[in-house]
Amino acid sequence: MRPNFFYKDNLTFLIPSADLLLNFAITYGGKLVLAIVTLIVGYWLIGRLTRMMRRIFEKREFDKTLQTFLIQLVGITLKILLAISVVTMVGVQMTSFIALLGAAGLAFGMALSGTLQNFAGGVMLLILKPFKVGDYIEAQGFAGTVMEIQIFHTILNTPDKKRIIIPNGGLSTSSMINYSAEPQRRVDWTFGIGYSDDIDKAKEIILELIVADDRVLKDPNPFVGVISLGDSSVNIVTRAWVDAPNYWDVFFKMNEAVKKEFDAKGISIPFPQHDVHLFQQK
Repeated sequence: MRPNFFYKDNLTFLIPSADLLLNFAITYGGKLVLAIVTLIVGYWLIGRLTRMMRRIFEKREFDKTLQTFLIQLVGITLKILLAISVVTMVGVQMTSFIALLGAAGLAFGMALSGTLQNFAGGVMLLILKPFKVGDYIEAQGFAGTVMEIQIFHTILNTPDKKRIIIPNGGLSTSSMINYSAEPQRRVDWTFGIGYSDDIDKAKEIILELIVADDRVLKDPNPFVGVISLGDSSVNIVTRAWVDAPNYWDVFFKMNEAVKKEFDAKGISIPFPQHDVHLFQQK
């Protein structure tokens, strides 16, 4: 049966016949249904595979820094291969598809150059390993504990439980501070005393408090000394080494302990003040 035509406003419209629709359904219907089924089953299998990879990594205590990156990379690669397979099953010629994909990929790459830079940055972070999951770092104006290193971003959690997402591109090319890289850290304090107070007595009090804390390491030895003569105070610097996890606990405890001990021993902690002299004219 030939297709029918009708005319409207000097335009010709083609009405497909029942035979034409039937032939199309017979030719492409089976392939289309098979492609849809393959797509659904493929996505389900990819999801199962990535979940199984995560369980295996956790069971074998695989490096957490690589876990998320590898799982995402495998998932995206398999989905791209699945999409190519489905397009081939429908009947699209691979040569034409590859050419079209190449042109689209070029345009897509130019449009998403920043995203590709983030991907390259993620690869560099995994190769150079300036930090790992669980480290406390400061970078790009933010500080927090590294939770995940993803393909395009690194996720930090701040001490007050804010989630920060930093692009890998800038993170891999800029300066950063890794507070967890070394097992030990030095804690620094500066305590001010009045000019009329006994410097040796104040130093002795500080040193006794430092030595009494078991978390303070004996090697290197703690240091206590006068660092400057300020406008209102004699400033005594104190330095002690601790294991990195104990840094903040020792820092806060010493501030409180020194204040209480200074008060008990009669050592003043001055604050900025001005002396005003009045003269009466005769």
